[in-house]
Amino acid sequence: MNDEHITNLPRHLVEKFMGIVRRTAELENRPWHFGTTETLYRSEIFLLELIGDQEGIGVTEAANLLGITKGAVSQTLKKLDAKGLMEKLSDPINSLKACLYLTNKGKSAFYAHKHWHETMDGGFKDYFSRLSQENISFLEDFLNQLDAFLDKWQENLDERTKKSNC
Repeated sequence: MNDEHITNLPRHLVEKFMGIVRRTAELENRPWHFGTTETLYRSEIFLLELIGDQEGIGVTEAANLLGITKGAVSQTLKKLDAKGLMEKLSDPINSLKACLYLTNKGKSAFYAHKHWHETMDGGFKDYFSRLSQENISFLEDFLNQLDAFLDKWQENLDERTKKSNC
């Protein structure tokens, strides 16, 4: 896409897109309550979901699947444990490994989160099932372009960070 397309893009589309980006960032940083009175943050919900989907998973496996460090997983586990949502048990085969499990309270949060997704995602599934192949291809191309733009943006920020640290 060249710059001419951007300058010819109706202003309301640019504003709508930027509003969606800002709103998404805001919503992702909000705490949630799923099936319990406990406040859950995004990182906690992701880990809770992973443990619920893969009961008995270890810390290293969880870190690899989430693409974060073992330290980050351990910090989030401490928060979930303090809230009574999960527990660590020794692996019966390898005593050096801890296996992660949801408590009953954690399972309540897990299933409430799953139900929320089923409810919220249903409208999107219905909408996408009615799109023509041409519209799906357009959307896929747009998302690929957006992903490439974000890669470029991240590289630029990384370069600026390196230069400022020198």
